[in-house]
Parts: sequence; C-alpha cells; structure tokens
Amino acid sequence: MEEHRIDWPAFSTCVAIILVVCIPLVLSAETAGALLERLYEYISHEFGILYLLASVAAIGFLLWLAASRFGNVRLGDADEAPEFPTLSWIAMLFCAGVGAGLMYWCAIEWSYYYDNPPFGVEPRSTQATEWASTYGLFHWGFTAWAFYCLPAIAIGYPYHVRKLDILRFSISCNWFLKDNDHGPVARTIDFLFMIALIGGASTGLGFSAPMIAACVAWLLGVESSFALEVGVMLLCVGLFVVSVWLGLKKGIKRLSDINLYLALGLLLFILLVGPTIFLVKTSLNGVGLMTQNFLRMNFWTDPFTESGFVESWTIFYWAWWVAFAPYVGLFITRISRGRTIRQIITGMLIFGSLGSWSFYMIIGNYSLFLQLTEQLDVVNIINTASGNAAIVAVLETLPLAAVVIAVFAFVSVIFAATTYDSASYTLASGATLHLKAGDDPARWHRVFWAFALAVMPITLMFLGHYTDDPGQGLRIMQVMLLVVSLPILVVGVFMTVSLVKSLQADE
Repeated sequence: MEEHRIDWPAFSTCVAIILVVCIPLVLSAETAGALLERLYEYISHEFGILYLLASVAAIGFLLWLAASRFGNVRLGDADEAPEFPTLSWIAMLFCAGVGAGLMYWCAIEWSYYYDNPPFGVEPRSTQATEWASTYGLFHWGFTAWAFYCLPAIAIGYPYHVRKLDILRFSISCNWFLKDNDHGPVARTIDFLFMIALIGGASTGLGFSAPMIAACVAWLLGVESSFALEVGVMLLCVGLFVVSVWLGLKKGIKRLSDINLYLALGLLLFILLVGPTIFLVKTSLNGVGLMTQNFLRMNFWTDPFTESGFVESWTIFYWAWWVAFAPYVGLFITRISRGRTIRQIITGMLIFGSLGSWSFYMIIGNYSLFLQLTEQLDVVNIINTASGNAAIVAVLETLPLAAVVIAVFAFVSVIFAATTYDSASYTLASGATLHLKAGDDPARWHRVFWAFALAVMPITLMFLGHYTDDPGQGLRIMQVMLLVVSLPILVVGVFMTVSLVKSLQADE
C-alpha cells in the first residue's frame, strides 16, 4: 500500500552501516578493536559529563511535567480509554525496556563493584559489599526509565494528539521541523536513531545469547560453543517471526504476559527457598543507601582518584539507555494510546524501576550471599571462566536446579524475542514513509530487521570465541554504545524543547 511505502534511503543506509561495522571486525579484529577502545576512552573522558548532566535533567523535567497541568493531557482523544489493560501495558513496556540483558547483569554485576568499589572504598570490605548490592539498583532504576520515558512522551504527543501519520523518532522534534517531516533534517534524525537502535539492541542480545546457550549446554550436558550461541540467536528470531505473524496484540502482548508471570514465579521461588531474611534485609538496605546517596551517585565524576569507575559503568549504562531510548519511546508510543502523560511518567518510573530492582534484589543478592558464605566463589568463576558460567553455577545451587535453569533460560529467550520483536517493529516503522495510528509496518519488513539485528551480536560472539581476547566483544559493545548514543543526546535537547513548545501552543 502507498501509505506503507518503504523509505529506501533510510533502509539501505542502515543495512550498509551494519555491513561496514561487522566485516572489518571479523577480518581484522585486533586492529579494529584497538581503534574502538581508544575511541571509547576519548569520548568517555571528554564527553562523559554530558551523560551525567542529561540524566539529572531528564528526571527533573519529567517530575515537573507530571506535576504540571500538562500531566492531564491524554495521548489520543480526550475521552479515549487505554488501548491495553494496565497489567499488559506494564508487561510490554518492561519487556521492551530491559530485554535479556537484565537477566545477565542482575546475577553478577555486584561482583565487579565488590572487587572494584566506587568512592575509593576498600575492595571486599563491608562498605564495598553494601555498594555492590546497591549500584545495580541505581543503574537500572529511575534514571534508566527517565531516559526511556522522555522520548515516549515527545513522540507520543505529536503522533496521538496532533495526529501525525508518521511513527518515527524525528516527529519528536516536530515543532522545529515545521511539518517538513521528510526533509534532510528529519531523515538525519531518523538515521541516527536507527543506528543507535542497532547498537543498543545488538549489545543486549550480545549479552543474552551466550548466557542462554550456557544454560542450554548445562541442561543438555554439552559444552557451550559458538554454534550453540548462534542456534539460540536463531531460535529467538524464529519466535519473533511467529509473534510478527500473530500481530501486536496477539504476539508481543501474549509473549510479554507469559514472561511476566514466569519471571515473577521464578523470583518468588528463589526468595522462598533461598536465604529469605538476608535477601529482604539486603534489598531494603540497598534501597535506603541508594535513596540517601541518589544525588551523589548521579553527580559523581570521580575527579580526584580517577579510578575509571564512572567511565566503565555509569557512563556505559547511561549510553546504553540513551541509545535504546528512542526505540523504547517509539514502542511505548504505539502501546500507550488513551493514557495521560502523568500515567505514562509514573507508570514507567515506578513500575519499570520496581521490575528491574526485583531481579537485582533476589537473584543478585542470592548470588552475593553465596560469595559471602563461601558456598560458591562467584568472583573466581567470572575471572577464570566467564560471567555465563558463573550464572549457571549460581542457579545450580538452588533446589530443582534443572527446572530453575530451564525456566531462567526460557524467560531469557522470551525477553530476547520481545526485544527482537519490539526493535524490529520500531526499525520497520522508522523505514516506513507513512504509518497512521493503529497501523503496523509490513510483516516482511519487520522480519527482515529481525534477521538484520542478529548480524551484529553474532559478530561480537565470534570475536569472543575466535580471538585471543575473550573480553574484546564486551569492550566493543561499550564503544558502540558510546559512539551511537552521543548524537541522540544532542537530539534529546531539541526533542524536549519541541515537546514543551507544542504543549504550550496547543493548550
């Protein structure tokens, strides 16, 4: 159909970028990797403070917006009811926002802070342990969801209220574009977004596929391998294809609902059979410590010790969220028709954060408990084998280990599949010239982007298996996120001003 016509310049340019990045990495991994690492060090030191300032600005702006008279503005007609039930809406936004990367980091992120804590604290001390159980909550909490929420509203307002028939990142700057929605400026913004999404989605899938493969290898009694990891990736793509054919309401909604109940069941099981009192006490302590030091953690630049903690972790995470933010914003725009701006802000900041925290509070603190009680040397397994091996070893200590690992792997697969589904849906929307509210991009278009998104993670997994440095893939992911997210950070300023101007003009 004419209104679903493909935007071939955007489509072909993004495909070319994927090939231009992946082919040199495979052919000359050491040279390309060294160049990217130097680039990461330069950008993180020279521009890292911009990410810290942006995080505070995003939270402050959203709190003001929710409390203002504009918080009552409904995305859609004034009397329109929400398109999706609240529980399904929360499940979809959570699955799209976190992906299987959460399953990887929640179990082992504390270990890096335990050995290399922030604020000059002595490694493996009581203070280091407290910060180890706290910093994951900070990195996956309000700031992350603030980065996601801002573009969701900036895109959702012109799409649902001003009735633009374009579901692309560039409409967030509609006030400045002056209805020139297919001009060179709009195309540049959409191109930057698509590249950022490819980098962000590839990072999440690059973490999750090897972890799922390690779980499958344990269940089958075989060695984890590159072929198994690729097989897992293709399984996720296959699930996505089925989901695409079922459509948004039957596909992503159904997968997200199933995943929400399974994930909650897994967490409840670990909470009940594990050291329940320890998990509750550590979780409350972590929330209290984070609340007490929230401003300090957001503004900490480490100017005196220059330990590299901020650049390696906080800026890495903020870059990941910024790269992912337009994608999550576009997807949440699609599922949020009928909700007010205040409902979207409070729902994302509160329920998104609580969902992420629950994994860190239960799985992460259980893993920490094993380390502190010397039941399992998680840190040593990470240093000598891999993070994936450590995750499987942690789950193996639980009763009904085979069932737990199977459920953990299944939840991770669904997270990865919904990430594929949502990301490819968003890429297809960005490469479609016109898309009215309620319409979906062509099915073949979404399927194509699912396979295209698999190219980058497979390349990164290849580097982990067939180069002398197994950690090179992770460092390249960090570089990619920083490089692709920096332009989005700049666009975010214009996006925010455009939203305020539009709200004031339409009032």
